[in-house]
Amino acid sequence: MATGLKYEFTGKPWRYNSPGGWIFISLPGNMAKKIRNNFKNEEEGWGRLKATAKIGNSAWKTAIWFDTKKQTYLLPLKADIRQKESIEIDKKTNVILWI
Repeated sequence: MATGLKYEFTGKPWRYNSPGGWIFISLPGNMAKKIRNNFKNEEEGWGRLKATAKIGNSAWKTAIWFDTKKQTYLLPLKADIRQKESIEIDKKTNVILWI
């Protein structure tokens, strides 16, 4: 499976307010602060940090993005993952991340 530091959390997916808005899950603030303290030097443009995510039986390579307004990282959820795992907006979702 994935390598790196493992983080587990539960969050509620939400839609970014824009045409064709992406669906994200925000990481808990305290977790985001720890990740940023440990990995800020590995961030790429716009606070992008490579990660592997797992929800249910689906695991995929992705990135989390630091949102300066929300002061946390955002995990984008692709349509195919949302469909495979029956992910719904505002419904608690368990996530595992490896950074």
